[in-house]
Amino acid sequence: MRASSRATSPVFRKPDAYRRCQHRPACPAAEATDREAAHPVACHPEQGWSLLCNGVLLFDDTGELLPDGRIVEPHRPLSRVMRAAA
Repeated sequence: MRASSRATSPVFRKPDAYRRCQHRPACPAAEATDREAAHPVACHPEQGWSLLCNGVLLFDDTGELLPDGRIVEPHRPLSRVMRAAA
């Protein structure tokens, strides 16, 4: 048996190539303000992130990476200690 001489290249999906959500009611789109309400399809709590069905990578610090590559800064509330110091 001969090994194939063709090198396999990784397949990258375009942001619009994510399959449509099959949940009912449908999950919000990645562009929606409530995009974090989408169902997780892959969770890695030991690494601090989850992939939502709308293609958004949601991080434990509440930061996000949108399917088109835009970054959403963390928006966690200030702790009581930080508010008292301000």
